[in-house]
Amino acid sequence: MVDIMYNKLVRDLIPAIITDDNQTPVTHILNDDEFRKALLEKLVEEAKELLESDGDLGERADIAEVLQALDDVLGYSKDEIENARLKKADKRGGFEQKIFLEKAITHD
Repeated sequence: MVDIMYNKLVRDLIPAIITDDNQTPVTHILNDDEFRKALLEKLVEEAKELLESDGDLGERADIAEVLQALDDVLGYSKDEIENARLKKADKRGGFEQKIFLEKAITHD
């Protein structure tokens, strides 16, 4: 018998999928603070997977799922997020011009 350690937040149906694969999942339910932190860690994990996949749609969908759960936990509505995005874009721009900043030279 070999234990496979995960120690991470998983989607709701994953324990059943593991059981169907003739394994026994060991889980616990996170409290609200643990859940918020786990979602942020999951976002980083999914972003790395998206990068490694070179933009796979399924990986992008995973990020959308994590962001939706995070918005629910933080109490942000879609309108609030869109308004904040537009406000920030108005002040700092978007990414349409594909600008890659190499460095900033300080002048005395």
